[in-house]
Amino acid sequence: MSTQTVQQSTEYPYFTEEHDLIRQTVSRFCREEIAPYAAEWDDEGIFPRELFQKAGALGMFGIRIDPKWGGSGQDWWATAAYVEAMAHSDSGSINMAFLVQSDMALPVIQELGTAEQKDEFIPRAVTGEWIGALGISEPGGGSDVAAIKTRARLAGNDLLISGQKLWITNGTRADYIVLAVRTGGEGHKGISLVLFPTKTKGFSVGKKLKKIGNLASDTAELFFDECRVPARYILGEKDRGFYYIMENFQGERLVASLGALAAMDKALRWAIEYGHDRNAFGQPVGKFQVWRHRFAEHLTAVEAGRWLTYRALDLVNHGKRAVREITMAKLYTTELSQKISYDCMQIFGGFAYTTEYPIGRMWRDLRLNTIGAGASEIMKEIIAKEEKL
Repeated sequence: MSTQTVQQSTEYPYFTEEHDLIRQTVSRFCREEIAPYAAEWDDEGIFPRELFQKAGALGMFGIRIDPKWGGSGQDWWATAAYVEAMAHSDSGSINMAFLVQSDMALPVIQELGTAEQKDEFIPRAVTGEWIGALGISEPGGGSDVAAIKTRARLAGNDLLISGQKLWITNGTRADYIVLAVRTGGEGHKGISLVLFPTKTKGFSVGKKLKKIGNLASDTAELFFDECRVPARYILGEKDRGFYYIMENFQGERLVASLGALAAMDKALRWAIEYGHDRNAFGQPVGKFQVWRHRFAEHLTAVEAGRWLTYRALDLVNHGKRAVREITMAKLYTTELSQKISYDCMQIFGGFAYTTEYPIGRMWRDLRLNTIGAGASEIMKEIIAKEEKL
């Protein structure tokens, strides 16, 4: 995006009036359609499928998708506005489910898919009619993508797929999966990505996993028993799936950083406001030096994380390599979110340990941040490699 065409906002130089409109639209949707029901849906362990269609009608899933496929063709700053506004949902579950749809499954199809593949899958996913999932993790390997065992073998013009996937968000009701399968030998050189319709015979959902947090997001164990799909559903080049996954992880980690920042912003706002209202020993709790100094430190750390993340986002937005910057942002913000959500929960006292207050649910849901999209330990290994340590 040319800097000459950007109208600067009062906060950050790359957010335009159009981005602010996205932020307002998504925030309103979250406050009206999600937040009032977030605790109830956590108790039920699922949220209504129709929510995907409502979000799709607002264009939330097609922000960076080409208009010819039903998207709005905007930039990464528009995605940042959307992700940050999702913090108003008070639901890590729905945020996770939506981000899998908008920023993990759909961009891969747009980048790698043929015109035929895009025409078949993207428009239905952009509107929320179809729900997507990303099928990479397996019982024997999460971050170790090269260890994938689910196999696809050629049978004429088809692929026969057998294997198992685990930890798959949207897995119980996905209409399609961007599926990682082994089409060649062992190691990272024999993996391919395949578009997999879940109506395929031989596919089954083993069980919906019980989790500590993100309770309304369905996370599933999936089985593939000689599932036959057309070989034309291979995404990109055969046997190059490992490299595509590594590229896709960059976007996934970037939105994870943005989501962590937005959650910390909201947690701190809740905690500071509550500290002004709650009295102990004759004065508001928030006026005690221990809390004033703690929040001062946290606000400073979040601001540092924001600029680290926005720097990574700006590089990506300009089409530049940003593995180092994205990895640092993901490591820093997700680890920081653990400390900040803990301290913000602490000031609420006993009330924080009930699910009636959203701060407790946020603390619980944020625990996934340092595990998903590559654990913090993997982030450190990547940074060490990038820095040639």
